Parts: sequence; structure tokens; C-alpha cells
Amino acid sequence: MLWKAEGLSEYDVRRPLTPTGTNLLGLVKHLAAVELGYFGDTFGRPYFAKGEEPDFHWTREPEDDLWARPEEARDALTGLYRAAWAHTDAVLAELPFRRGGPGAVVAGAPGRDDTAPRPGPSFFGDTHRHACHADITRELLDGRAGAGREDANLPEWDGGEWSAYREKVERAAREADPDGAERAGEREVAGA
Repeated sequence: MLWKAEGLSEYDVRRPLTPTGTNLLGLVKHLAAVELGYFGDTFGRPYFAKGEEPDFHWTREPEDDLWARPEEARDALTGLYRAAWAHTDAVLAELPFRRGGPGAVVAGAPGRDDTAPRPGPSFFGDTHRHACHADITRELLDGRAGAGREDANLPEWDGGEWSAYREKVERAAREADPDGAERAGEREVAGA
């Protein structure tokens, strides 16, 4: 996830690239906060001590965790995400999980009746979804796409080959729905 934000200007890593405001640094901030909640708070081991304020801007306003304010440093937010990974590792290492029931059974979870919901599937689903957002967002910025820094898991095509492929896909879409293609063209002309 973090490599998608590497090598970009402060503007590019923060700017919204979709109508809903999706941006790379906002995704990092969101995933850090979500991981701390899923694995820290859920199991009674909050990352932030009671009364301690997070060192990033956080409110309960919708979408407020999905963008970075100018005063929120990129290094601080990526560092928080790395700290969330370490905190999750520590929490999971210290909890004696047992099998059984519809949720993960956690022996001795403070303030709990010895059970806790399974945070893993929800958390991993959320992370996967946002990693896909990051992949597409980065591609919109500078064309870098793929699964990883070293292995994109994509054909090693040059710009011309990718353009030809995209045009082939576009022709197929137009052939499948000529009226839809015409409506899409009208929206593009109108700036929608």
C-alpha cells in the first residue's frame, strides 16, 4: 500500500482524483486509523492511551479520515500506518485465541465476556478494497500500476502497446452498446 504513495509530490499524494475525493495519503491515514480500531480498540488495547490525543486530525465527520490536512506530514501518517502494523502484531501475539463459536474467542479480553467479533475478515476486506483504490489512483497520476514495486504482475508493455490494448477494450464496449457510448461521449463533452 505505502509504495503507491512513494515518489510523488505533496500535491499529488494528497489531491483528489475521483468525484468522491479519493487520494493516496488519505487512504493511508484511513487504513492506519481503521487498523488501530479493529485490532487495538476491539481487543481492549487501544493504541492511544486514555485521554491521549492522536497526533493526526480525527473527527467523527463523514470522510474526515480520508484526506490529509496541510499540517499533517506525510511521514507522520505513513509512520502511523507502520506503527499500526506493529501494534496489531503485538496485540495478536499477546492474546490467547481459542477456536469456537461464530467469533474469535479471546481469553481474558478486558471488559468482554471472553469473546470478541472476528475483526480479520472485515479489516482485510477494507484494506484490499482501498489497496485497489490506491492502485487505480496511482495509475491516474503517473501510469504506475500493478501489485508491487518489483513485480507489477502486468505485461511489460510500452505506452503504445497499452494504448492499443485500451483502444481494443474501448471498441468492444462501443460495439456492445453504441447508444451508451454516445451518451458517455455527450457527458464527456458536457464535462460530467
